[in-house]
Amino acid sequence: MIAQGRTRPPAQLGAVLGQVALGAFACFVSGVVRAGPPYQTDDPEPVDLHHYEINVAVQQTLTASGRSGAFPNVEVNYGGAPDVQFHVGLPLAFSDSAPGETRYGFGDIEFGVKLRVLHESDTTPMVAVYPTYVAATGSESGGLGNGRPQIFLPVWMQKSAGPWTVDMGGGYWVNHAAGARDNWFAGGLLQRKVSERLSAGVELYHRSAQTIDTPPGTGFNVGGTYDLSEHCHLLISVGEGLQNRQRTNSLSSYIGYQITD
Repeated sequence: MIAQGRTRPPAQLGAVLGQVALGAFACFVSGVVRAGPPYQTDDPEPVDLHHYEINVAVQQTLTASGRSGAFPNVEVNYGGAPDVQFHVGLPLAFSDSAPGETRYGFGDIEFGVKLRVLHESDTTPMVAVYPTYVAATGSESGGLGNGRPQIFLPVWMQKSAGPWTVDMGGGYWVNHAAGARDNWFAGGLLQRKVSERLSAGVELYHRSAQTIDTPPGTGFNVGGTYDLSEHCHLLISVGEGLQNRQRTNSLSSYIGYQITD
């Protein structure tokens, strides 16, 4: 999952999402371990050759200045070649940064290619690079987009042991929008396959200052993936900031439905 834009959904919707995410996750502590959505830390494993993965999600982040998010955020991943995944992200964004005013429209569209450069072995992790281009298709004046294109250049790694999986990595954001800063993102995710259908995880991440007037942020997420069937999956996470919480992340949540083939 790529963080992007400066978008804000309605306050009532965000509060409901947070409560639903917490409740749904609690209900499931009763497939395949994967990273990426509903987490910010990604994994290095591309979609299998000639197969696809579609994520349709509602996501939001609350800060002292309002809420940002998308409803829905649609991501399509396709295994176009051995060890290669093509990615497109199509968000419909909310913004309620102005008091009493809510805006809704297309956000910044993203295009990425995940290339696995090393397969996991007994002694080495799986490794992939995942360059992503974020087009400036959302309205900056409406709070729905960044205003200038962005580029994210991450490296992701994964190592598994029994029911446990660790994903970690990060990368550099290039952002030349007015008032923006180039910045770093780093994250680590620990997941466990709890049952035949459920995988649960906890994530810690850090992102350096994204603009000249906002501080860096460190935060966490807890979440899970529940396999409704072989091809349908429920993705849920909820979290908040640990550093500069009010200005970076008072509450965030992700609720998604995933279709795989």
